Amino acid sequence: MADIIQLLPDHVANQIAAGEVVQRPASVVKELLENSIDAGANSIKLIIKDSGKTLIQVIDNGKGMSATDARLSFERHATSKIRSADDLFSLNTKGFRGEALASIAAIAHVELKTKQEQDELGTLIEIEGSTIKNQEVTVTPTGTSLCVKHLFYNIPARRNFLKSNNVELRHIVDEFHRVALAHPDIEFVMYHNGSESFNLPKSNYRQRVVNIFGNRTNEKLVPVEEETEVLKISGFVGKPEFAKRTRTEQFFFVNNRFIKSPYLNHSINSAFEGLMKDGSHPSYFLNLTVDPKTIDINIHPTKTEIKFDDEHTLYAILRSAVKHSLGQFNIAPVLDFDRDRNLDTPYEFENKRVSTPSVEVDKSFNPFQEEKSPSRSNGSFSNYKKEPVAQWESLYVGLESKSTKTETDFSEVRFESEPETTSLFDNDKQVETSQTTYQLHNKYIISTIKSGMMILDQHRAHQRVLYEGLLKHLTVKESVSQQLLFPLSLEFTSSEMEILQGLKEDLEHTGFIFSVFKENVIEITGVPINVPESEVSIILEQLISDVEQEVPDSNFSATDLLAKSMSKSLAIKTGQNLTRFEQEHLVNSLFACKEPTVSPTNKVTFITMSVDDFDKKFI
Repeated sequence: MADIIQLLPDHVANQIAAGEVVQRPASVVKELLENSIDAGANSIKLIIKDSGKTLIQVIDNGKGMSATDARLSFERHATSKIRSADDLFSLNTKGFRGEALASIAAIAHVELKTKQEQDELGTLIEIEGSTIKNQEVTVTPTGTSLCVKHLFYNIPARRNFLKSNNVELRHIVDEFHRVALAHPDIEFVMYHNGSESFNLPKSNYRQRVVNIFGNRTNEKLVPVEEETEVLKISGFVGKPEFAKRTRTEQFFFVNNRFIKSPYLNHSINSAFEGLMKDGSHPSYFLNLTVDPKTIDINIHPTKTEIKFDDEHTLYAILRSAVKHSLGQFNIAPVLDFDRDRNLDTPYEFENKRVSTPSVEVDKSFNPFQEEKSPSRSNGSFSNYKKEPVAQWESLYVGLESKSTKTETDFSEVRFESEPETTSLFDNDKQVETSQTTYQLHNKYIISTIKSGMMILDQHRAHQRVLYEGLLKHLTVKESVSQQLLFPLSLEFTSSEMEILQGLKEDLEHTGFIFSVFKENVIEITGVPINVPESEVSIILEQLISDVEQEVPDSNFSATDLLAKSMSKSLAIKTGQNLTRFEQEHLVNSLFACKEPTVSPTNKVTFITMSVDDFDKKFI
């Protein structure tokens, strides 16, 4: 039998590796930014066109490469980060596998310009699909400029699986934020389609967070500092009252590398236990510094998951450090709930001597004197004016006669009885007192039907009613708004503003009126009918969360998503008590819908139980 196992050609192997390393344009952005950081750059520019599908370019002022290194950097498993297997257990750089550039060059057109500081001229290399088309000497500034054009040009199936431009741009911005937050000492600038999206100068960590997420973020941050033999923690957590419904502001960095860890995330949630509403997520921007020998980074192709030697210890330290910070800055409530902070001793009174107050008593004061005249002496009242109480017996004259008259008056009181009215029909009272719906545990509505009984989930049923109503307004593009007495101003991050900008027109069709919609601030002057002003921010945050989780592409209806999200936010919640009229109205409204049996998320809204079902229970 002939041998059937053979080595794959390099370009095929590179394309296979690209499937792990390069999943979308954001993967390329991550790899190139990390290479620039490893090169020692302190200023990095990211240029994007068409959400990375047409162009991804990263320009840095790092140390650059020689002509030989530039050519060798596109070979598989060629890296300057490690020399032996032992180096894998003490990594201090971002990349180390040597697969990134080789994988990117296999599925795109790549142009590399690089020059070292001591050289007069640099190197230009052009590659298409792992094939080097050109290499020559060129004039270029110190550092490296790498262009990636026409991503997945030779793998059309992968390109067709890419999402819409807005979705892919959102992933790129997420990767940009992760790298920029980990390195506040590096200047980052991002351009998209010729316009500047971010300009982050060198700063401290707090200022970097504020520059990315908006100026109002500064008042939301609570510093966290802790240093032990095992772990050093620095960074910030958000105040509980500013908790969001999304997880967009949750960042863990281990040795300046962004990671995802559900286990450590649980420790933060437990530290915030009892301080947030249900469904809210705390914000945190935490840097963890550990010994590189105690972690294993090489367990995932994207290097966003890390294996710790002792996760339980890190969990306990992280949880206690966050709880300590929340208590230290008076975020968490104290045990004495009646304590008045105004009664606390000021710091300047710490070493001040206590003086005994003096009390002066006027010994000549007589309250039984008839005539008194007010006067002041030595800063105190010496006399007290009192009205004469002579002939006090006259106050009680006639009291006995009045009480006698009162007793005789009561004997003459007559009580009027209300007129009795008879009904025209005998069954009117029965119709008024009969009740067809009942509420069970403020969650279910029970209604009687001919065949037996119907049990309805009030939250899901109201979702269906609101969903079809909102969908009608969005489709017809006719809605009614209620004007606000004072404009409502809300602030969002740049990525959240991108989402809202794409949904602005649909939001206006539902009844929202925007007077300001720029930078990181929106101002609302009108809201849909029956939407309370206090719920507006919750609705928009829920909408942003749904858009990020659903990740709708060009084939997905944004109108449908908006109607689902708003109906979920505005629907009657479990635990809300409904009057008899509200219960009946909800039942009638549900069965007036086109699809009353399921909620907008395809969950059952009601179930029925016949009399036969009850009979079987008693057998």
